[in-house]
Amino acid sequence: MFGKIKKIFFTGVFGVLYISFIAQLVYVLGWVVGVENKLAGLGLLTLEWLILIAARYLSKRSSNSAQHNGFRRR
Repeated sequence: MFGKIKKIFFTGVFGVLYISFIAQLVYVLGWVVGVENKLAGLGLLTLEWLILIAARYLSKRSSNSAQHNGFRRR
């Protein structure tokens, strides 16, 4: 039961983060003035995207290892 709630929660959180990333990208490309400022904004978004991918990977990895550890104990 808790696993289903956890899965729905983290899927929702990552969904919100992806939508936030797209909104920030649109803001940087559309409303930031100056090439240097746009490049700095895109650089920060790249760093945020890498952190988001790493968090998603670690979340899936920990979930898979928890499932396998529970199976081995039986």
